[in-house]
Amino acid sequence: MNLKKALSELRKTDYRMGRLIDEFGEAEFNPISNYYESLVRSIVYQQLSGKAAATIYGRFKGMFNTDAFPHPKDVLEIPHESLRSVGLSNQKANYIRDLSEKWDGGEIDLSNVESMSDEEISNELIKVKGIGQWTVDMFLMFTLVRPDVFPFGDLGIQKGFMILNKMDRLPKPNEMEKEAEQWRPYRTVAAWYLWKIVDGPFEW
Repeated sequence: MNLKKALSELRKTDYRMGRLIDEFGEAEFNPISNYYESLVRSIVYQQLSGKAAATIYGRFKGMFNTDAFPHPKDVLEIPHESLRSVGLSNQKANYIRDLSEKWDGGEIDLSNVESMSDEEISNELIKVKGIGQWTVDMFLMFTLVRPDVFPFGDLGIQKGFMILNKMDRLPKPNEMEKEAEQWRPYRTVAAWYLWKIVDGPFEW
């Protein structure tokens, strides 16, 4: 993604985005090359505070005698109860095992990810138990840095949209979809700034 171009276009199409860019600086994206690692991390972090998730994730990685992230087959050798012992819920331990089995067995194929559409990638990933649209969106945005992803179901995005539009309630999906059209083809970047509004501090 050409971030400079994205910022320039967002400034032109929506003056409010220009204000947010001035306030928070350039959006930050750091693509991850190990897709399996990224997905395991996403599962661990689901519905947890950042601090709690980071602790569990650190314990998980500490189970393996290597500085590199473990391969799926290494994870499959770990008993279920051992996965639970680092703080993973029963469901998340099952999700990580399912991901590892499908990844190791070649059921999930991202070998040609650069030529795959967002929808094709989504169809591959949702084969895994515990991976839904939110996890897919995060993968597209922060692992692959696809430029035009907008996670309508994310509560932070909904709150940011509400603040941006001075609403007294959370927006409906169709309201968000209609307004987000002006941010195409850089909705990923626009979404980053909506999260920042919520993180603050910022007086609109």
